[in-house]
Amino acid sequence: MIKVVISISLFIFSSILNSQKKGNELRDNGELEKAIKAYKKEIKIAGSNYERNYNVACIYAIMYKKDSAFHYLNIALKNHKTLWPLSDNDLYPLTDDKRWLAIEDKLLKNNQLIDNKIIDIEYTKKLLRLIMKDQVLDYHMDMAKKYFYKLSKAPHWYYPIAQMKKEIASENYNTMEKLIADKGWPKYSNVGKIAADAPLLVINHHTDDHVRVKYIDIIKENCLNNEGSCLEFAKIKDRILVNANKEQMYGMQFTYDDQRNLIPFPIQNPELVDQRRKEIGLEPLKKYLKRKINYDFNVAQTKI
Repeated sequence: MIKVVISISLFIFSSILNSQKKGNELRDNGELEKAIKAYKKEIKIAGSNYERNYNVACIYAIMYKKDSAFHYLNIALKNHKTLWPLSDNDLYPLTDDKRWLAIEDKLLKNNQLIDNKIIDIEYTKKLLRLIMKDQVLDYHMDMAKKYFYKLSKAPHWYYPIAQMKKEIASENYNTMEKLIADKGWPKYSNVGKIAADAPLLVINHHTDDHVRVKYIDIIKENCLNNEGSCLEFAKIKDRILVNANKEQMYGMQFTYDDQRNLIPFPIQNPELVDQRRKEIGLEPLKKYLKRKINYDFNVAQTKI
């Protein structure tokens, strides 16, 4: 009897993993209807939980099927306490619906009960929406990249999406400047860690370097004072350098080699890069690049 129970349990566990893996693969390949079926099969086999319902909600949101998205999202977020869903670009299509306001209020209330660090709630909401909007087209851009890798040419639908992304970046920057003029530069201590990153994402994704140069000092100051993201500071600093045809400092900006593999742009004194990264709390570059772009960085590091 024990062997039978174990065999059944292993079969169920395997079915769950296969359904989840299949759902993820289908989503990554743009087959959204099939991905929903795979995720729902997982729910049927393994039962309802946060991740399974959240996956379904995100796909329904991407497809602008709002009623279904809210149905699964409310199930997923029943006992959820982090603010991550409020910055998830997959859910941006839901933000113009009055039902989204209730989700915002619920998650912020739950989060405050366990981590009472957000002072300005309304500013936090606006910044989180800024993050969502900044990345709202990322899924579609990823699909365009997959198309390019497969066929060595951009799909025709890439061009309007790329133009829309530029327009969103410009709109977000104007919104960001107005928010900062009214509320001041956001810090971890008054809006929380997720929301405080909003201006950094907007600035990094802007098309003009003068924007990054304009704010780089305050970004660095907040990084060093543990009031802002040092990871985003490093990305922005390196982007300024690369765009000026200079060697980057932290290894955060990438290009493609002849085989269309991602590689880091040239790094100044690469033997000292880990020391610079450590000074602002970043992990060794070898570890970061392997995880981020599967690149083997093998420059021996020197300490001075």
